[in-house]
Amino acid sequence: MIRAFHRWPGLVALVLLTILSLSGAALSVFPAVERLGAPQAEAGLSVATLAERIETAYPGVEQIRRAPSGRITAYWFDEGRPGAAVIDPATGQGVASADPNQVQRWLTNLHRSLFLGDGGRIAMAAGAAAMLVLALSGAVLVARRAGGWRRWFARLRGPLAGRVHVEIARIAVLGLLLSSATALWMTGSTFDLLLDGDSTPAFPTEVSGEMGVSLARMATLRETPVAELRALSFPYQGDATDVFTLTTDRGTGYLDQGNGALLAWADLSGWEQVSETIYMLHTGQGATLLGLILGVMALGVPAMGATGVLIWLAGRRGRPRIRGNQPAGRAETIVLVGSEGGSTWGFAATLHAALTGAGQSVHVGPMSGFAPGRYASARRIIVLAATYGDGAAPASAKGFLDRLNDADCTPEVPFAVLGFGDRNFPAYCAFAKAVAAGAEAKGWAELVPPGTIDRQSPQDFARWGRALGQAMGVALELSHQPVLPKTEALTLVSRRDYGAEVQAPTAILRFALPRATLWQRLSGAGFVRFDAGDLIGILPEGSAVARFYSLASARRDGFIEIVVKKHPGGLCSGQLTALEPGDTVTAFLRRNPGFQPGRGRAPLILIGAGTGIGPLAGFIRGNARGRPVHLFFGMRHAGSDFFYGEEMGGWQAEGRLTRLVTATSRGARPHYVQDALRNEAAQLAHLIREGARVMVCGGRGMATGVAEALAEILEPSGLTPAMLKAEGRYVEDVY
Repeated sequence: MIRAFHRWPGLVALVLLTILSLSGAALSVFPAVERLGAPQAEAGLSVATLAERIETAYPGVEQIRRAPSGRITAYWFDEGRPGAAVIDPATGQGVASADPNQVQRWLTNLHRSLFLGDGGRIAMAAGAAAMLVLALSGAVLVARRAGGWRRWFARLRGPLAGRVHVEIARIAVLGLLLSSATALWMTGSTFDLLLDGDSTPAFPTEVSGEMGVSLARMATLRETPVAELRALSFPYQGDATDVFTLTTDRGTGYLDQGNGALLAWADLSGWEQVSETIYMLHTGQGATLLGLILGVMALGVPAMGATGVLIWLAGRRGRPRIRGNQPAGRAETIVLVGSEGGSTWGFAATLHAALTGAGQSVHVGPMSGFAPGRYASARRIIVLAATYGDGAAPASAKGFLDRLNDADCTPEVPFAVLGFGDRNFPAYCAFAKAVAAGAEAKGWAELVPPGTIDRQSPQDFARWGRALGQAMGVALELSHQPVLPKTEALTLVSRRDYGAEVQAPTAILRFALPRATLWQRLSGAGFVRFDAGDLIGILPEGSAVARFYSLASARRDGFIEIVVKKHPGGLCSGQLTALEPGDTVTAFLRRNPGFQPGRGRAPLILIGAGTGIGPLAGFIRGNARGRPVHLFFGMRHAGSDFFYGEEMGGWQAEGRLTRLVTATSRGARPHYVQDALRNEAAQLAHLIREGARVMVCGGRGMATGVAEALAEILEPSGLTPAMLKAEGRYVEDVY
């Protein structure tokens, strides 16, 4: 809801907000220029002295004004001709023309009303209201993405457009809130929608009837410093009933022109003080530095508008367009989707088409938008949920379990859960299982037993569909054609071969970076940004199902690198290990933020075996800052499959690798990487107590053995691998 509340005002008002922000940013410069260019009054100068100096130079002076910038302007008549000048308060002489800056006037009219009078003012007020909505909803979304208000400036990951959008918002949101709120106040004041706080005193009915008192004899003018002056209006020449009118930061008063007496005075009302403060905050008049800061913040609006459009377009491309998708409040069947890479949305589209063809009204939406109160006509809710990492919620299902647990309504419709995953991973469909358990705990009736889809199997999906149709009393045939992700052709530039001696042929394959389009650079699509530990999906010839490999390189390395072992009968591994330089493969990128070393100086303990060395080698290669890194690497034989052995010595010499411990499972004294850990128990326990982060990559059997070894090592310290995982200091990438 908040995301939609943020998106649509921004898209609709983008042009208007761009005009508002750019013109406002330009106007913020003028108070500073005026402040720097205008002669300033010396400290302690009184209004009486200033007025005397100006009157001596211009005997026909009618008014003296002082701007918030300190610029003093005098207006006079000389033989019937009007004159005006910017005054040097030290001499009372004019030093510059008082004619208004035409560029500033033009920008002011554009900013206030688009040159359209009251109609334009209303339009710009609507723009300010949209900016206020965007700033408030944007602040909530930034806090949500960062992980809470206290983590406002936490490091971000993801596509470039999204990161730029949030980084600008972090800095600019406070200024935009202030500018938009004050703009709405000023609009209300312009149209007399606010209370009238005018405190101008009544014009005096009795005066001395005399004229010509010396300005120096007027006590009020002597006691008023120029720094407080706003305006001093002189009485009309020859009119003994007229008076001096003095306006200062404190209020307004009338002075007798015959004896200098203060005839009437009224302090500024509280309402006027508030209004003037708001004017100062919005225009920067009287607060030059604040005005410049707000102007710089306003420049973020066009940038956020452009990146916001890119985010919106990328989001639309990330899910299929579902024709005939019914509003949530009128649909009989609600299909909620939890997807990380987008493939689950394709299954949702297939299900929507089949149910619609069977006469059902269906709404498909993200799990993150789950709200039981929205589904007034629903007769069933179906959840299609992928699993991210080690059982976490995928991107479009963030917050679902919290909303499910917090729902206070009594479930009245049945619930069905279908999980998507890969049986080769230990956390197979773990998030979907958590959703099913949560629904059961809240009392939701079961429409059909929870189902699972292994590696996007159309056959599994069709079987589940028939069971769903039987429960609904309709004939349901789900014929799904997997939607292939947008891929790129990668060209192999080099390969290094290992493992032939131990009958485990393995290759380090290095591919050239594909040339990025402008759209990819802006949106973060393709291979424009990746880190070691992210995943590359390879589509082998003859199959529509991708195989994933951990990246051993980052974008800054200038190449794409993976470590591949040939498996007997393996379609993808067989094709990859048969590649020669110049050959190409079809691939796409998938982020893996759960397996990253993170920032900071805390030591890293990297543990891997076999091809699991890939991302760990990438972390070491990228460790230019010399963070302490301890690598434990298990292999079959040092002479046949010591992957990256040629680089290890250089990395140690450069300070990228602190310590290397190897374990060989073949030879005279075979031992495994978990045995190497036990041999270094004291140092490992010390490093972990000091805050080290443990990263494990390799086969499931190896990862289980490592966890058991670390549990033994940490037991005397009162720590466990589970505790480290809860703290984010123990992560795995296993296969």
